[in-house]
Amino acid sequence: MTKNYYKKSLTLAIVLALVFLIVWLYLADFSKGRQVEFGVTFSSKYAAELELDWQTAFLSLLDDLGVRKFRLIAYWDKIESQPGKYDFSDLDWQVAEAAKRGGEVLLVIGNRVPRWPECHWPTWIFGLSDEERQAGILKLLKETVKHFKSEEAIIAWQVENEPYLNIFGECPKLDEDFYEQEVELVKSLDERPVAVTESGELSSWLKGSRLADIVGTSLYRITWNKWFGYFYYPLPPAHYYLKSRLVKLATGIDNIFISEMQMEPWVARKILLTSLEEQSHSMNPEIFVKNINYAKRTGLSPVYFWGAEWWYWLKEQGDDSIWQAAKDIWNNYQNS
Repeated sequence: MTKNYYKKSLTLAIVLALVFLIVWLYLADFSKGRQVEFGVTFSSKYAAELELDWQTAFLSLLDDLGVRKFRLIAYWDKIESQPGKYDFSDLDWQVAEAAKRGGEVLLVIGNRVPRWPECHWPTWIFGLSDEERQAGILKLLKETVKHFKSEEAIIAWQVENEPYLNIFGECPKLDEDFYEQEVELVKSLDERPVAVTESGELSSWLKGSRLADIVGTSLYRITWNKWFGYFYYPLPPAHYYLKSRLVKLATGIDNIFISEMQMEPWVARKILLTSLEEQSHSMNPEIFVKNINYAKRTGLSPVYFWGAEWWYWLKEQGDDSIWQAAKDIWNNYQNS
């Protein structure tokens, strides 16, 4: 046999191996033998933006859907609207209602927290220097942890939200030294684990995992931007699973979960200004179910769904298809 024959055979073998690897990456299910649990992120502020009674929406998640895992949000502008005067009443109510039903809470604290514009600052903070603002953030963290420290329903603290994602949100560039100071402060105040969250698609997770006890990742399937319009991430579930294994290898952290799983539309304008037809391009019942299965196949747990306020809003518009699909999640998975 000629040298050229062996060369072609080797090339074919490499191509077939690559094809097999790609197919395996897209079809692999890393949840086998593991119970994947589900929860939701809930923002009272976003629910109010959707013109909902946020308390009714929250109770519906608890009592109609049966959600028991929540990622709740401490908004600085709502907690400290006046300097030095703290009001935790909205969060107190949410934590208490979840606790009554045996629920668990991952509490997001700090100045950069979920929902646009990410940094939810009280108006008085804009007139301060960077040093004064940072002092205010540390005081906010102290007061928040101190206030909720006795709540057994709180299982972990998430310090800031995707702090290393500088390209998203109306926030100043991250001061990494100061962020480390925030994390260390929270750890010194309470023994519960501290979560650091990262972008699932735009980060290696290594910076956050250096500081965290547990690491959360976002997971988005369809986004929109002004340059390309709708963009579909072609990543397989293996992307997230294998990245979690690399993080464990590099840092020793094995507790990695999905902190933000896209389960609502990504649109160019606010939901209330966007037609239902346009919303359905990036989220509809078919995509909803596909995203559930996709998240499950990553093998990461728990999975906190993003968009529960929108599910309830859509139901209030007369379309309960997403709400019913969500109800099936807890009926089929959480009770299995």
